[in-house]
Amino acid sequence: MRDFIIIGAAQAGLSMAYYLKQLEKDFLVVDKENEIGASWLNRWDSLTLFTPTEFNHLAGMDFPAEKGHYPNKYEVADYFKSYVKKFDIPVQLNTLVKNIKKVNGKFILTTDNATLETKQVIVATGPFHIPYTPPCSKHISSNVFQIHSNYYKSPSQLQEGAAMVVGAGDSGFQILDEISKDGRTTYFSGDTNVKTLPQEILGKTLWWWFTKTGFLSFSKKSWIGKRISHSKQPVIGTDVKEILSRKNVIPVGRTNDADEENIETEKQTLTNVKNIVWATGYRPNFSWIEGLELDHEGYPKNNRGISSIKGLYFMGLPWLHTRGSATLGGIKKDAEYLAIQIKKQELQPV
Repeated sequence: MRDFIIIGAAQAGLSMAYYLKQLEKDFLVVDKENEIGASWLNRWDSLTLFTPTEFNHLAGMDFPAEKGHYPNKYEVADYFKSYVKKFDIPVQLNTLVKNIKKVNGKFILTTDNATLETKQVIVATGPFHIPYTPPCSKHISSNVFQIHSNYYKSPSQLQEGAAMVVGAGDSGFQILDEISKDGRTTYFSGDTNVKTLPQEILGKTLWWWFTKTGFLSFSKKSWIGKRISHSKQPVIGTDVKEILSRKNVIPVGRTNDADEENIETEKQTLTNVKNIVWATGYRPNFSWIEGLELDHEGYPKNNRGISSIKGLYFMGLPWLHTRGSATLGGIKKDAEYLAIQIKKQELQPV
């Protein structure tokens, strides 16, 4: 019977593990993957962070790279491995938690290979659960290669012929940039009127300005925080105008429907598409936690990580408290706060 089990061994889970070490708790971190850092390694090959080194430090250990460097996914994974080793964090890999229920004051975790018991649980599985593709994807011919950005690695996965990238977020434009560089006809389905921000402004990194202006520190409950959280997020560090100006990149607006090899978009019906990359986001899935209250977006109702179920906590949710909650270097503030609240609750009389 451990004090805590943390589910998820990426930045959220490791940040909480650091603070539970400080509290001298008996805990275990479990993760469904077969190695530390897999959640990053599984993304596309050319992925790099939007945040430079100085804004990527987890608690107690700086990111090992020079200031101003934008780490790639391999460097992030190596950093996590070093972090686990330095703080001797107990991690059990290849363990998928399928169900959590609270029985007689303790939590029972059913996994794919054993049943675990613990006094308290911290869910740190992040916001990216179920890759979402529009229903029309099921109407498309098997001759067209389809892949969600979650599984996309590089253009080498694609077959010969025209491609279409669907999705106007950071992932969509980065993948559009990469796929269209080889000169193939590449259709873009999504909003072309997006806000963009460069990685540097007047010789300072964008994140330096965010820190100076307090942009990352506004609470989601504040007036400004509500405005930011409900507005469309800008694309950072990608020259969208340049990409869309390429002769082989053809914006076609929204994808409305499909029938075999005919893809119906706002601007035209496409008949020559051989590949589609769906950069269309994710849907949360917390159905495996019994008795949990969810909000209208499907995320757990919580107060800075403290759920309505006593002893059940969350870390790494989008806008857990501020915009900075979603960043590698910002998550330590949430973890430290939650650790303080856990300690306070223990000091309260029963």
